[in-house]
Amino acid sequence: MTDRERSTSALLLAEYAQIKDEQRARIGFRDNLLYVTLAAVTAVAAVAAQTDYPQLILALPVVCLVLGWTHLVNDEKISAIGRYVRTELASRLAEAANVEEPLFGWETYHRSDDRRVSRKTTQTVVDLVAFLVTPFAALITFWCHSTDSALLVAVSILEAAGLIVLGVLFLQYAER
Repeated sequence: MTDRERSTSALLLAEYAQIKDEQRARIGFRDNLLYVTLAAVTAVAAVAAQTDYPQLILALPVVCLVLGWTHLVNDEKISAIGRYVRTELASRLAEAANVEEPLFGWETYHRSDDRRVSRKTTQTVVDLVAFLVTPFAALITFWCHSTDSALLVAVSILEAAGLIVLGVLFLQYAER
């Protein structure tokens, strides 16, 4: 191996370490968003139920939209990092190191599990319930009990449209 090949390999390994650190951080942040969403939903629902302002329930779709979008973006970046490592970085490092066997085997091995599809499907359902079904339940509650303000009805319709867009994006980005 030449000095140039060793130098290139070292740089690619440093890139791998850095990008895996970013992926780990994003995974932790994304996974915690479900707990934050649960806490926020509980807090908003409790405040709306215990006050004389039931229309506060309209805050719940906004909270879920923001947290759901953040979850979706982080999930996509996590997947993009994995794709980049599997498709680009592994082949560049193998070429630089004059190695023919596949590198970063875990990046492909863990994706070949027989239960992966069912886990990904279940995770998509959990995400849809947390970020879409719950806020839609709040909107339905609002529409059934508090539609005396045209402005708030308009806001609720915009929130519903945003949730529909978010739901479509969740389904488009879901790895099947």
